[in-house]
Amino acid sequence: MGKSVMLAGHAKLPQRMAAKSVYDSLTLTVEIDPKYGVILDASCTLATRHAQHFIGQVLKGYSLMDGIDSIAKEMEAFYHGKAQQALIAAIRDVYQQYLIYNQKQASTT
Repeated sequence: MGKSVMLAGHAKLPQRMAAKSVYDSLTLTVEIDPKYGVILDASCTLATRHAQHFIGQVLKGYSLMDGIDSIAKEMEAFYHGKAQQALIAAIRDVYQQYLIYNQKQASTT
């Protein structure tokens, strides 16, 4: 296994969603290359594997070093489900975890 890093973001799910019956919140995990912040893989707790795979494909290849505005726009353009805003909130939370991770790395060098 390489030297990748796993980050997780969370957001509250809207009412009356299939995933809501299993989870109270949406969890989005991303595996990144720590040097460049590039998302290597991603997964989430949406109800279907198809949706989980789709979200992973949308996020893969983006660099968190560039911020998340373009990622949020992609999510608005390509995911049209009840969880859209929760996904964007989870992406923002992942980004905050990335910033915290970078601060910790900077203080140890």
